[in-house]
Amino acid sequence: MGRIQSLLVAFAMGLGAFSQPLAAQATQPAAAAPATAPAAGSVNDGYQIGPEDVVEVDVLGQGDFHSRVKVKADGTIPLPYLGSVQASGYTAITLAQAVTSRLRAAGIYADPVVNVEIVAYASRYIIALGEVGSTGIVPVDRAYRLSEILARVGGIKASGTTYVILTRQGQPEVRVPFENLAKGTEQDDPMVQPGDKIFVPKAELYYLTGAIKSAGEYPINEPNITVRKAIARAGGVAANGSENKVKIFRQGREIKRVNQETLVQPGDSIVIGERLF
Repeated sequence: MGRIQSLLVAFAMGLGAFSQPLAAQATQPAAAAPATAPAAGSVNDGYQIGPEDVVEVDVLGQGDFHSRVKVKADGTIPLPYLGSVQASGYTAITLAQAVTSRLRAAGIYADPVVNVEIVAYASRYIIALGEVGSTGIVPVDRAYRLSEILARVGGIKASGTTYVILTRQGQPEVRVPFENLAKGTEQDDPMVQPGDKIFVPKAELYYLTGAIKSAGEYPINEPNITVRKAIARAGGVAANGSENKVKIFRQGREIKRVNQETLVQPGDSIVIGERLF
């Protein structure tokens, strides 16, 4: 893509920072009232340059004005003829406008066409932790929804729980059900901001033993797991097993009146009995 095209694309992405408050964006658990929708246009907000980012600034047709520099800790960059110029807090398009104004004011070029490209994103990132495909720092070059960040890190592992915890400095954490992200509206898929943390806890477990094909521990990583579904996830009952002979032990006590539609709870121990020949 040519530099002029890059400039136009940057303009189309819009101006401003990721400013929508977390509490006004995020979807609460199902029992809560729907959250307020993000402000219009926030998806296309531009990336704000910050310290440690690398930017490239040049003037179209002027080979003597070309600079690829890292933004200093104080937010400035050195540029030909202009010296130290503030870059932190600007987007690519607004920085290009500021440099253009200074070049004109200084009489260096009569009608400069300034292009600014962000070469490396280092100042703005989101941290992904827990049971996701790839944990670590995720640089963000624009506003993203939570589902987009989850897709970038490989989604939620099978060992993960059914919700995502989104935290932002100075605000209470918000639990966002994964089902809402997958099937809900934009109101159910909050915008994230640089500095946010995304955490997917490990799912709680239940246990299957007895006359079952694949005995062991299984995560509760989807809502409303019934005894029927739990047995199916384990490959079904063994040749000598009976789906009608199921016992559930919960907190050390046997649950009465268990059937195939009984809901499984964290920590349950499900025992499949043998059938009579």
